[in-house]
Order: sequence, then C-alpha cells, then structure tokens
Amino acid sequence: MIGRLPSALEVGGKLYKIRTDFREILTIMLAFADPELDEREKYAVMLTILYEDHDIPAEDVPEAIERAIWFLDCGQTNEDKKPPRKVMDWEQDESILFPSINKVAGKEVRAVEHMHWWTFMGYFMEIEDGTFSTVLSIRQKRSRGKKLEKWEQEFYRNNRALCDLKTRYTAEEQAEIDEWNKLLG
Repeated sequence: MIGRLPSALEVGGKLYKIRTDFREILTIMLAFADPELDEREKYAVMLTILYEDHDIPAEDVPEAIERAIWFLDCGQTNEDKKPPRKVMDWEQDESILFPSINKVAGKEVRAVEHMHWWTFMGYFMEIEDGTFSTVLSIRQKRSRGKKLEKWEQEFYRNNRALCDLKTRYTAEEQAEIDEWNKLLG
C-alpha cells in the first residue's frame, strides 16, 4: 500500500468503491458535528456519502463503519480510545483553514477537480505559521489551562470571535436558551 491512496475498502471480504474527494469527507465531518443528528443518523450519513455501493449487507454494517472511520482517520488507528479535545471546527474555521492549506499546497485546493482526502490531510498536517496555526495554538493552550504568551493574550483579546469555538445547539436547546434570555431580559 505504500505510495497508493485507497479508493476502495474491504468489508465482509468484498471490496467496496468509496468516494475519496475531500469535499465529500468534509460533508461527513459536518454531519458528525450536527447536534440535530443522533449517532445512528451520523453513521448513516457517513456510509451513504462514503460508499458508492449502498448494498452492504446488514451484518457487515459494523465493519463498514469501522473501515470508514479508518479511512477518515487516514489509516491511523486510535489506540488511546480517549476522545481528543475539540480545538477546531471545519465549518467555523473554513475562512482561516483554506488559506493555510493553499499555502502548503501551493495552489487553491478548492479549485482542484478532485483531491483525495489523504492528500488534503497531508497538506493540513503540514500547516505551520499563519492565522490558523495561531488560533489553533491558543485554543490548545486554553483547553489545557496553559498560560498564553503576552502576544497570544493580545491576539486573543483582539480576535475572540475567531479563537472561541462556538457551541452548536439543537433547535430545541436554542429555543430554550432564547426563552431564558427573553425572561431574563
């Protein structure tokens, strides 16, 4: 497999062709961040988008999910089992993320007809200096309770909306919050 990008996943002893473009995978990521979807619905979205053939036998669905997650994780396995702290949001960070990826790639990646998810993530992993890396560093430090450098404190004060991850609520939760805000004035 060295040097080759997967275009199919083996499930139940059968190869299933998959969609590999980063835009489709980002759509899956958005579904997983959607508070309106329950876990079953999120997995259904993932399987529907990723696998071109939707005729996966019911008994093979757990393996199809496992293989899909392996693909989304770029072939890495999470032995830790501890969920990572959320320090980025694909949708919220889009405006600062793509310029950083474009800088690494040396081109506008959104203009490319097709870019394999693993290639996209390779560019992502090589992001160094810039607004996105600064925001990410500040979020990581804050999530771990570490002290920010003076320049980071100033950057944070001036760019709170960029640095703070927005909490997403279901429509029901948001309606309750709005009702409480209305009552409290």
